[in-house]
Amino acid sequence: MQTVRTRFAPSPTGFMHVGNLRTALYAYLVAKSQGGKFILRIEDTDQERLVEGAVDVIYETLRKVGLKHDEGPDAGGAFGPYVQSERLGIYKPYAEQLVKEGKAYYCFCTKERLEGLKEENAFGGYDRHCRDLPPEEVQRLLDAGTPYVIRQKVPLTGTTTFQDAVFGEISIENKEIEDQVLLKADGFPTYNFANVIDDHQMGITHVVRGCEYLTSTPKYNLLYEALGWEIPAYIHLPLIMGRNEDGSVSKLSKRHGSTSFAGLLEEGYLAPVITNFIALLGWAPKDNQEVFSLEELTDAFSVEGISKSPAVFDYDKLQWFNGEYIKKMGEEEFLQNAMPYYQEVFGEAEKPWGVLQSILQARIGRFQEIPGLLHFFKELPDYPVDFFVNKKSKTTLENSPQMLEAALEALRQLPGWELDTIHEALISLAQKLEVKNGTLLWPVRIAAAGTLVTPGGAMEILALLGREEALRRLEAGLLKLRA
Repeated sequence: MQTVRTRFAPSPTGFMHVGNLRTALYAYLVAKSQGGKFILRIEDTDQERLVEGAVDVIYETLRKVGLKHDEGPDAGGAFGPYVQSERLGIYKPYAEQLVKEGKAYYCFCTKERLEGLKEENAFGGYDRHCRDLPPEEVQRLLDAGTPYVIRQKVPLTGTTTFQDAVFGEISIENKEIEDQVLLKADGFPTYNFANVIDDHQMGITHVVRGCEYLTSTPKYNLLYEALGWEIPAYIHLPLIMGRNEDGSVSKLSKRHGSTSFAGLLEEGYLAPVITNFIALLGWAPKDNQEVFSLEELTDAFSVEGISKSPAVFDYDKLQWFNGEYIKKMGEEEFLQNAMPYYQEVFGEAEKPWGVLQSILQARIGRFQEIPGLLHFFKELPDYPVDFFVNKKSKTTLENSPQMLEAALEALRQLPGWELDTIHEALISLAQKLEVKNGTLLWPVRIAAAGTLVTPGGAMEILALLGREEALRRLEAGLLKLRA
């Protein structure tokens, strides 16, 4: 049985868009779900679009999401080099072979002539001017050093049909296919030409890419046929859409939110979450499971689950996924992720981190929410005295000073300042005062936090503030009530 071999072949032209990352993920899953190999190839033949540092972005992104390639520029392999600019000597002989066999031709049209054609023809198609030049004229121009490109001689009649694993049978009339350039005037291969040769030489059995390449696929197949090579299986992926303010959808862009892996990380989404979420943009598991590890995705994945329909990138759903992952974190992992945000509030001070985890873990969707939720720890807000009044807790401006005064007296006597001792002291005090717990704890929490909504109750807030600051705030609250 033939080993499945897929590849991710990005161009290093900037950040890693979520569409690129999904292509990488699906190529990985197609291979790994069938015990195959996943190959990384850098396609850098379009020298004008190269961005410095973009190759490192590719490596770093794949590392963070766990997509380990079996072969590639940094991993080696039997089919290297895995960077196209290091393979330049490979392409020209194939282009010249096709010319000799009458399947391609030298085109000497100038840039000015081609631009003129575009102005005359709204579709900008090449008119095949050089396709049937007499051999002696071709030789004369070559001898004179006239710049040229090599174009494929596409059949003028008939259709090219291929089978896609997702979209089914696709047919394009050959007359709609331009005589594409294979080799540019600078000797560099075009994207399509290099792509076909590299895929063949690297033994790629399944090509995974976005559905925007569906109409280009006949060009690839005509090249495979001209070279006498076996055509790989095709898996084209549906579009990724974003939801507009009016509820309509359009192709995902920056106006919908972050569209790059790095941007989503900066917004506080976790790498495994992004992987999980992107896996479901166009693929549905056989059961109702939504939260997957990469290993679970590999086990569950099948090409049959890929949909033709566009997938909508739902940022609210991503937030939910992130929250679900956070809820499942152990204490050490949670603290590691939360610490940079804790330090925005507490600086380098040591706090009972377990208490913070207990009040935050089930509440947050992203770690970046932490400073906003804990802002009152950094500085007590200027709050109105009306905050002490709460109908449900039966607190008034008359009984709140009594509750705070009693709480201060009980808390000052504590030998230590741990959550358990604070909790025991205040619950015992409420019983002693013969009031509901809320009647005592509401004014304590308001004085300690200065805000109506807090992540955690009065005891947790007091424990996190520390003895000195907690007592200071309660005393200030008492003064406010008595003013």
